Amino acid sequence: MVLTACSPKDGSKVSYQSIPIVTKALQDTTSIYYADYKSYPDDLTTLPIGVFDSGTGGLTVLESLLKMDCFNNATGAEGSDGVPDLASEQFTYLADQANMPYGNYASAGKLDYFRELVVKDALFLTKVPNRSKIVVIACNTATAYGLPDVRDLLSKGIPVVSVIGVIEAGTKASLDMINPQENAAIGVLATVGTISSGGYQKTIAATASDRGYKGKLDVVPQPGLGFAEAVDMEIDFVDMKASSVRDNYRGPSIGEDSLSIGIKMLDRYKFSFAGNSVLYEKEGDTFTKIQLNSASNYARLHLVNLIERHRLRNGNLPLRNIILGCTHYPFLLDTLKKVIDELRIYEKDGVRIYEKVLPSEMEFIDPSVYTAKEVYAKLREQGILAAAPATDRLNAYISIPASGLDKKNLDKDGNLTYDFKYGREAGSEEQSVDIVPFSIKNINPYNLQRIRERLPLTWSLIEKKIK
Repeated sequence: MVLTACSPKDGSKVSYQSIPIVTKALQDTTSIYYADYKSYPDDLTTLPIGVFDSGTGGLTVLESLLKMDCFNNATGAEGSDGVPDLASEQFTYLADQANMPYGNYASAGKLDYFRELVVKDALFLTKVPNRSKIVVIACNTATAYGLPDVRDLLSKGIPVVSVIGVIEAGTKASLDMINPQENAAIGVLATVGTISSGGYQKTIAATASDRGYKGKLDVVPQPGLGFAEAVDMEIDFVDMKASSVRDNYRGPSIGEDSLSIGIKMLDRYKFSFAGNSVLYEKEGDTFTKIQLNSASNYARLHLVNLIERHRLRNGNLPLRNIILGCTHYPFLLDTLKKVIDELRIYEKDGVRIYEKVLPSEMEFIDPSVYTAKEVYAKLREQGILAAAPATDRLNAYISIPASGLDKKNLDKDGNLTYDFKYGREAGSEEQSVDIVPFSIKNINPYNLQRIRERLPLTWSLIEKKIK
């Protein structure tokens, strides 16, 4: 097998080193992070499935867990039986909204702090009163950087509680669709943090090698700067009140690299300008500034950039699938599919330049579907699937700025300022966020609308709780 990737080098392997918060959780009874795992229940059957993400994007994973019907519930054999596989299970969901976007911590030089954040999320789902039977990291960036830390925590404290990450699931699903003998390409659309970690690139290479792939397998990673943040309506990336270019914008701008808006590519992006979805300045007919101001335009930019980079680099190698390497991205699946249809018929000098790289059978991979299957298989293997249907199936929580936080650390909308968020240091026990139940006060109305439209099973469980 020959595997190539236009991505950061993996570098030399280093042995894993545990981080201090794990020791505090397991040994320091004076620490607020102490977990008291010695009192964990012996029987995990009636405990909930714990799921966390940096925001509401991980609800796409929860939706997959709720609707999955891939197994016979009586025998465990693969195949639908008309009954959701996890119909009797309870769930606890944590959206770490106050600390998002997760993808920026590595680039801000705060990887130690970010790894600590991921462990804190896992602690919330395994400490009293939210003890879980399994932990699902419904975030690709958290999986890429923090999965080893959560495994370290649980293996030392409560080894019967497993942790499932989304990267392995997405990789397996992607490779299942490729003939081991053929030359092909896999696209990975993910956050800047996930791409820079090399998580998908490394996992695809290792899994393909284990499976004995013989052909050339090209990995095309595209960092989706601002895409997830736009879905969650983060003010630095999308501001529905804005009508002109703004100083606090942190999304893509005009440029030539893979993160930027290529002026010569505007006819391929096909941005919507309706309702200030693009903020811009022009000199005559020339754009001098462009700021994206809708999640669909972010989706368009990064998907087109991925496909164009692959065409220029290896235009005869078909893209077999594109992994949606962020749980926020499936919210825009309709837009992404539309972009593919547009590019297939796009012509330059009378030639359909994307025809070879976009075969008709190309698919998007939503890792949440395959993550759900791994969760079911693990619970069944351990014999801890719930037997009786749950009455109250979901407890959903979200992080918000701590009530006593100095107001200088908050922006005009009451969120953590960018500088404070990415200026915090690992090791402190000072709390900068509180975790509270979902409510209409702490979830953006545009997000609620998106959840209602796209995630009906999840919406049915949270609708009454948020009023």
